[in-house]
Amino acid sequence: MSHTNDNQEVMEKIVALCKRRGFVFQGSEIYGGFAGTYDFGPYGVALRKNVVDMWTQSMQDHDNIALLDSSIFTAGRVWEASGHVGGFSDPLVVCNHCHTKHRADHLLELVNVVADEKMTEAQINALFDKHRKKLKCPVCGKKDFGKVSAKNLLATANLGMFEEGDAQVYLRGETAQGIFINYKNVLESGLYSVPFGIAQVGKAFRNEISPRQFLFRKREFEQMEMQYFLHPKDALVEYEKWKKERLAYYDLLGIKKEKLRFKRHDNLVFYAKDAWDIQYEFPFGWNELEGLHYRGDYDLSQHQKFSGVDMSVYDEEMKQRYIPHVIETSVGVDRTMLMVLADAYHEDEMNGEKRVVLHFTPRMAPIKVAVFPLLRNKPNLVQKAREVYTALKKEFIRVQFDDNGNIGKRYRRQDEIGTPFCVTVDFDTIEKDDTVTVRDRDSGKQERVAVKELIIYLQSKIS
Repeated sequence: MSHTNDNQEVMEKIVALCKRRGFVFQGSEIYGGFAGTYDFGPYGVALRKNVVDMWTQSMQDHDNIALLDSSIFTAGRVWEASGHVGGFSDPLVVCNHCHTKHRADHLLELVNVVADEKMTEAQINALFDKHRKKLKCPVCGKKDFGKVSAKNLLATANLGMFEEGDAQVYLRGETAQGIFINYKNVLESGLYSVPFGIAQVGKAFRNEISPRQFLFRKREFEQMEMQYFLHPKDALVEYEKWKKERLAYYDLLGIKKEKLRFKRHDNLVFYAKDAWDIQYEFPFGWNELEGLHYRGDYDLSQHQKFSGVDMSVYDEEMKQRYIPHVIETSVGVDRTMLMVLADAYHEDEMNGEKRVVLHFTPRMAPIKVAVFPLLRNKPNLVQKAREVYTALKKEFIRVQFDDNGNIGKRYRRQDEIGTPFCVTVDFDTIEKDDTVTVRDRDSGKQERVAVKELIIYLQSKIS
């Protein structure tokens, strides 16, 4: 089997595990599914919260970063000012045989041709025509495509549109614009002054032509973005600092260092002065995880122009007004989840038995501790296990009581959802020394720990 097929198989196993164990379900599955949408099950919700909490904490470690939660619906002029209405599009091409819609640049990539993001519709058509004879439809295998056309990615809505003359309303295509249009509000609250950042986590929507690769490219997704406002003279130095900090952040998530790398953008988008991606080696190859962009003053200048609101600040030292420049860090919650799942996924053998295990770091694990009675039909063991479970839940919140099946099956089940520690109440607990067995997920080693010392023991391991 080729390396590519091996990686595809791993991806399929991760998708199957996510459904089987209640991490992620296909959106509208009972109606045949709805492309580019996914629903998060019990463990997916818990993992998602861990991802968001870790990112939020990394921002709150800075005293000069504010949190924001802006509206999903905004005035249409916001997206005109940002350039999304006029320039936010993907090259769409349709297979004339099976009528499947594809992104033209993705088809070109399959024959090792890279399309510049800044190409006009005419230029991408010329490039596509040049290589048309080599391009096959990934669905039906035919070489029969129509003309490439620009497809705007903004998702539209009918909110408040009751008359023919009502302005078009959009679901936000990114969370950054909500930050830019509130920059002045946060600044005038008096709590912050330049340099400062505004961070937010929120849903964004894109009318993707070909959503693909599970959680990697969706039509409804969640972003974690921070825009850092500062004086132009400090921008390049701060930009380098943020690049180093954001790469180091993934150590906290337990991500393998060799699976991460920086890649500079070959072609800058119209607003960027410099742009780098932190890439992760997903099962389908190296691809963007987080973007770090030096956006200059484009965004605030555009909103000043379109809204008429002065976005400048006064520099006391230099005795002049200026529009702050912006450094952006932007990462998807869904992509981070996919990375964490892919990085943790492992197949091995323990005690002569094959198993699937998610090697989450304890802080990322959806369930921190599972508590078992050795036997479910012994009331004294069940009662004691419930007492231990209740005590641990007050401390760790994400604790699970599990008495379904034999101990071996429970271990396998907890390994599959990445639970780092399993606590078993047995007859020695009741009859001898009030100790329990604590089993480590990764090594399989078991240790007797006194119930009265259990919380402190687990705290030291989990933290």
